[in-house]
Amino acid sequence: MKTILLSLIVMAVPIYAQVGQDLKNAGADTKDAAVTGSKKTGHAVKKGATKSTHAVKKGAHKTGTAITDHTEDTSTHQ
Repeated sequence: MKTILLSLIVMAVPIYAQVGQDLKNAGADTKDAAVTGSKKTGHAVKKGATKSTHAVKKGAHKTGTAITDHTEDTSTHQ
């Protein structure tokens, strides 16, 4: 009986170590995924902000041009 019990304990130690390593690997994988996701999100936000800035500049230019076109005094009446 002692031999069987000792055999089970000896077999359980490597399994316990493997579980610990698996948990450590899972933690590292989770960290890597979070970092990658954060980088991709940051890039997408920057790209969107750049597009928005350009759109606002373009819209402001068009509006300014339209206002200028309508405010020029081309009438002969004074």
